[in-house]
Amino acid sequence: MNSLRKRDLKAIVISLIVFAIIQGLISSEFLDPFWQLNIIVICINIIMSVSLNLINGYTGQFSLGHAGFMAIGAYTGAVLSVNFHMPFIIGLIVAFAVAAIIGCLIGLPTMRLRGDYLAIATLGLGEIIRIVIMNVNYVGGAAGFMGIPKTTNFAWAFFVMLFVVFFIKNYVNSSYGRACVAIRENEIAAEAMGVNTTKYKVLAFTIGAGFAGVAGCLFAHTFYIIHPSSFTFLASFNYLIMIVMGGMGSITGSIAGAFILTTISALLSNWPELRMSIYALLLIGLMFYRPQGLFGNIELTSLPIFRHFKGGK
Repeated sequence: MNSLRKRDLKAIVISLIVFAIIQGLISSEFLDPFWQLNIIVICINIIMSVSLNLINGYTGQFSLGHAGFMAIGAYTGAVLSVNFHMPFIIGLIVAFAVAAIIGCLIGLPTMRLRGDYLAIATLGLGEIIRIVIMNVNYVGGAAGFMGIPKTTNFAWAFFVMLFVVFFIKNYVNSSYGRACVAIRENEIAAEAMGVNTTKYKVLAFTIGAGFAGVAGCLFAHTFYIIHPSSFTFLASFNYLIMIVMGGMGSITGSIAGAFILTTISALLSNWPELRMSIYALLLIGLMFYRPQGLFGNIELTSLPIFRHFKGGK
């Protein structure tokens, strides 16, 4: 446990150094506004991919409706800021709570399903959330919600991302996380050993949905307007690609997948017709040469740079 804390401390120190470097580049205007925006989007996508990996990678479920919970958080945060003039931090907290509660209510019936049935159910539920939002005039309906203050900056996005990553990391390393991994490996055997599989699946789904809501609140306050078309099935599929590319069951892989795909998307912004083709080629190549993803189930703290903390060495 002591060596684990030391490795966590080193990871935090490295993260703060990265933050200082990027913040310095932003403050000196070395990075133009386009890349400043995309750095924030990378942080938001990391939150989405890490939270989805808790459901798909660590618990072994197959959710395709993650963008729906992002939409709930986005509209919740926007309404609190614009209509009720609440502080941004309150919007983040309430966005997490609302998305988590709805995730729990949805998870209770759907987490009894498995495999393709669960994927179809979550896909349908994600689309239901989007369609409902489109037909609610209070949040702008199909025209979108406008006038949202641009509160999200790099500091907000980075430190919220850091909190989410370390929260899920500690959750995975806890007894709850071990139960989730047991369910992923063999749900029948886990249930036979006394693991309440429905409870842990719903809990993972609730936490993942809640953090997707937080990402949605950050997303809403990054742009002046949010629109239901930003939260379609393709958005959920995009986050699934990130965790498959990085490695199912690896937080480091989720971060790497989000960073790589968001950067590729930014670089190809002038050629949108090539984006999905390159995504497809990347995935095909990955399935041939690295089917377990870039990191598989390996974490950054398992790499040699952290090994001297083990056993006091």
